[in-house]
Amino acid sequence: MHSSDDNAESEADDEPYLPLYGYRRNRTMERFRRIAKENATHYARFNAATEGESSLAVAPREIDDSVTPFSIALKAIRERATKKGWDAWVFNSENRPGEKKRVLVPSLQELCLGILADNADAMVSLEGVPDELRHKLCKLLCDSRKMNSRFLELLLSGSPSEIRLKDCSWLTEEQFAKSFQMCDTGRLEVLQLDQCGRCIPDYALLGTLRQSPNWLPRLTSLSLSGACRLSDKGLQVLVSSAPQLRSINLSQCSLLSSASIHILANSLGSLLKELYLDDCLIIDAAQILPALKKLEHLEVLSLAGIQTVSDEFIKEYIVARGHNMKELVLKDCEKLTDASIKVIAEHCPGLCALDLMYLDKLTDLSIGYLANSCRTLHTLKLCRNPFSDEAIAAFLEITGESLKELSLNNIKKVDHQTTLSLARHAKNLQILDLSWCRNLTDNELGFIVDSCLSLRLLKLFGCSLVTDAFLNGHSNPEIQILGLKMSPLLQNVKVPDPHQGPLRYSSVSVDN
Repeated sequence: MHSSDDNAESEADDEPYLPLYGYRRNRTMERFRRIAKENATHYARFNAATEGESSLAVAPREIDDSVTPFSIALKAIRERATKKGWDAWVFNSENRPGEKKRVLVPSLQELCLGILADNADAMVSLEGVPDELRHKLCKLLCDSRKMNSRFLELLLSGSPSEIRLKDCSWLTEEQFAKSFQMCDTGRLEVLQLDQCGRCIPDYALLGTLRQSPNWLPRLTSLSLSGACRLSDKGLQVLVSSAPQLRSINLSQCSLLSSASIHILANSLGSLLKELYLDDCLIIDAAQILPALKKLEHLEVLSLAGIQTVSDEFIKEYIVARGHNMKELVLKDCEKLTDASIKVIAEHCPGLCALDLMYLDKLTDLSIGYLANSCRTLHTLKLCRNPFSDEAIAAFLEITGESLKELSLNNIKKVDHQTTLSLARHAKNLQILDLSWCRNLTDNELGFIVDSCLSLRLLKLFGCSLVTDAFLNGHSNPEIQILGLKMSPLLQNVKVPDPHQGPLRYSSVSVDN
């Protein structure tokens, strides 16, 4: 018979030899694993109300416990994922790898506009040129840094109805005052002077308005993005000179405070339909809530980068005014959780566009809420959200037919299931961003592009697995692929559609 010491020695001999510190570390890790397993049940049934978190938080089991279109689609996707086999993409027989792909030929209008932009200094008049062509010409000049005060005078001559300049960083105070004091603004309906921080301090604006007290009687859309020298006082005077204003873009106006929103609400409460406040860092969401509620017909609200936007703010505002909402931009509002998306889905029946980029506290629950309730959604922007491949695929199974623009930028789990759902259900998709989705190969991308024949712009920044096999082998001759091989960028920077009216979702009738 062996002694107990002998038994202990023989048991020790059965274990692989470890140094003393390695043995202790192994035992410690085992103990941590046991504790984690014991606590897992508690966290799986996490109760926010008892744990001191926001009372708006939702339990993760709602997806599996509910019988909704999303939960049914999600179960089908999971069953599909268990089946082995994947349809291989077939190269287009007319564009085999190694062959040169057909080059898109620019239109005659594009060629003519390019020549005009190159020779803008020789132009003497824009009389008779329609607004659509003026907008395109201005974009070309701004992109090439050839816009100047002389061409601005051509734009302002006569009695223009629209002025759209995406970059006014070149414009000085003196040039602004001189140009607009001489302009007949009686018919002006759209004024875009973005990146105008250098030229529009309060005193320059006040001086211009004193020369023409009825400066903007018919203005319906105003964009002053980047007007970093505009204060609450200057905005007050400007708004009083534009009594018909329906849309205002004040993004990156860093001097504006919460008082500015109260000014807008008191002056334009029954008129304003679009409000953009991106990166106005002084503005506090809680302080502007009463003013926002006064904007009875607001359809577009952009609050990107305002860190004080919380679940409580979203709930109170959306419950009050969500029935009118067409577009909501919540990019970089980092405090938001699934609770906010639940409220939005339930109270915004006409929502068309939603931006949820860089919200890392969201889970698959949010995708489920949108899929079950937001059937009119045609634009969804996601970036660096922790959504699963299966949840995105289930969402596309339900709402894919209505989507025209989709961003899945840096959604790391996007893979085969999303690919299949895009190919089968996103037939009307026109713009797709799959940048940094590094699980996607030529096979997946080819399958998407050859199936989604409405697709016109595909963004693939950071997709390191893409090769010439896809670039030369897909069968969609109309698509432009951005982000590979030094493809041009400026022409794809989003600007207002030249065919679009002053407002994104509504028509405007201005009283004479």
